[in-house]
Amino acid sequence: MERTAGVTVEAMVVETTGDRDRVSPIWEIGGRGVFVKEVQAAVLDGRADIAVHSAKDLPSDRPHGLVIGAVPERGDPRDALVGSRLDDIPTGATVATGSVRRRAQLAWLRPDLTFAGLRGNMDTRLAQAERFAAIVVATAALDRLGLAGRITEALDPDVMLPQVAQGALAVECRVDDLPTREVLAGIEHLPSRRAVDAEWGYLATLGGSCELPAGAYAEVGTDPSVRVRGLLASLDGSVLLLDERAGDGDPGELGRMLAEHLLGVGGAWMMDEDAIAPARARGSSA
Repeated sequence: MERTAGVTVEAMVVETTGDRDRVSPIWEIGGRGVFVKEVQAAVLDGRADIAVHSAKDLPSDRPHGLVIGAVPERGDPRDALVGSRLDDIPTGATVATGSVRRRAQLAWLRPDLTFAGLRGNMDTRLAQAERFAAIVVATAALDRLGLAGRITEALDPDVMLPQVAQGALAVECRVDDLPTREVLAGIEHLPSRRAVDAEWGYLATLGGSCELPAGAYAEVGTDPSVRVRGLLASLDGSVLLLDERAGDGDPGELGRMLAEHLLGVGGAWMMDEDAIAPARARGSSA
């Protein structure tokens, strides 16, 4: 139990589907929600008052009765290479990643590369780095674990667009728990919230837990304006759609407009199961 800023906090560890199965690809065992459902259930049934999520793990559809009480200041949203810089990876080498989004973008940038899966906690992933030319992980995860020194290259969003809400935390509580919501308001970081809301709006329009490689990254200016970039790709990286929108209105609506545009210029075809299946087969064999 810990007392911080006048609030007593007791940690409660909840094992999720994603924690129990550290071998299967994420999309095979339920997609983005595999690290959050059991934690959300603990809040809904009163065993816990708040849930702290890696915001990139949250599907855009929220369980009835829960609300995002706060998005604290966002960490580094970039993807990181451990083992080699992108330009230094030898031709035909193997890169390990458990993310179809990362794999597709790397395949687009470097069609010569081959890929292997990567699951487990961060220690497990880093221990496997020597088996491959490089592994890809989230910069924020290494930062928070005090392992930033392991980063060989952090990839700029212009090179690799991050996962929706990557680098951010989302603190969830019950809708009707007004005292807790008042406390959480004290750690809300409005620019981070606006950026993440734009990215969640993008994901929601694609379907909430899209299995295709999809990423988005929003930046908030000194004024209320938001610029959001979105990516939608085939699993094998042979097709990649990328565009952006900017405005000072509702950030969620901005993200939705961007997603609708990408769906209209070819993304809807990639969302079709008949298109996903052969691409998934090619991706899983790499």
